[in-house]
Amino acid sequence: MPGSWTALALVALLEAALVVLAIVVTESTTRAALGRPRTEPGRHARPRPSRGVFRPAAARRGLAGKGAPAGKDVAEPVRLKRAAVIVNPTKFASAAALAGVRARLDRVCREQGWNVPLVLETTAEDPGTGQAREALQAGVDVVCPLGGDGTIRAVAAALAGTSTPIGLLPGGTGNLLARNLGAPVDSIEAAMVTACTGRNRPIDVGWLRIDPPEGDTTDDEGHADEPQRGPELDAHLFLVMAGLGYDAAIMEETSEASKKRFGWPAYVLTGLRELGRARFPVRVTVDGEPPVGRRVKTVLVGNCGRVQGGVALLPEAKVDDGRLDALLLAPKGPLSWLEIATSIITRGATGSSRMKVLQGSRMEVRTPRPQAIEIDGDAIGTASHVIATVRRRALLVRVEALTQSAAKTDKPGT
Repeated sequence: MPGSWTALALVALLEAALVVLAIVVTESTTRAALGRPRTEPGRHARPRPSRGVFRPAAARRGLAGKGAPAGKDVAEPVRLKRAAVIVNPTKFASAAALAGVRARLDRVCREQGWNVPLVLETTAEDPGTGQAREALQAGVDVVCPLGGDGTIRAVAAALAGTSTPIGLLPGGTGNLLARNLGAPVDSIEAAMVTACTGRNRPIDVGWLRIDPPEGDTTDDEGHADEPQRGPELDAHLFLVMAGLGYDAAIMEETSEASKKRFGWPAYVLTGLRELGRARFPVRVTVDGEPPVGRRVKTVLVGNCGRVQGGVALLPEAKVDDGRLDALLLAPKGPLSWLEIATSIITRGATGSSRMKVLQGSRMEVRTPRPQAIEIDGDAIGTASHVIATVRRRALLVRVEALTQSAAKTDKPGT
């Protein structure tokens, strides 16, 4: 019996050894099949998976069939940023001139490590809003209008409220928004570099509604707060200024030929011819306060205050303060014009009884007879009742990146 027990014990030990050997062989085979190294003796850490496991499934699928060696990392393709350029072709003397500008913009973008821009042309029916929406759908990183202030307004109407910035390329006579923001206006290459490499600055957007129905309760984009309240309102975005009266008449009477020949001084020549225009009565209501009544030559409502020649027509206006500034000019003869000019040049230090400045977020202007209206330098017709409102910091504008020295002086609202 003892011998039998011994034999049985030896058989049991042999079977156990065979089981252990099978387990070891199986584990080694499995590791080899998975490409995983065996752990070092005495260590209990889990074997490290191959690096391909960490690659997203879509990327792993993209490598299939490309001959990439197993277990090797493959660099992911880098997406180049891209700008869209919305061009007003009427601003160029010929197709060759436009092609030359496009080539310069392509070169600048490539030098900045960007893709060549998507170029879309405006039409008489669509001055830029539809093209800007098309650019947004294409997923571009910045949209750059290349035309006058009217093209900028049309593009901004599509970009307002989005996270896509607008890049300002000098293509018009005034380039007023760029001047107010300190953006490049003398070099299209420098402006394109800013569009690619600059910082985003949020600015306010003004909306002007023309002859709205009585009891207007719409928001600042002309959309009705209350349903079924009447016809669609005529709402226009503005970024610099809207004018009623003398100022608008100047814009209306200055021809494109004069602007191309003389530049912004063409407006001065027209202004001299229009000095004899009669004053007219207005009532201006700001934020629901009692109306201010005057006989004026012009009413200007500004989102920012600098005009051609660097003149600060509205020195207190800030492009991101959520307010509009209105200027009522009531000259009565040459001497009063001199008084107004002196006050403007001295930034209000001398004062003038022929000027009145109002500030607020909602301005309503009424006149007994229709007067000429302009928005950012574009004449848009006549009206006797307008409402101007503002949406604070609704538009991102690409401006020059802060340098170390500029960072010490740059302040919000300047």
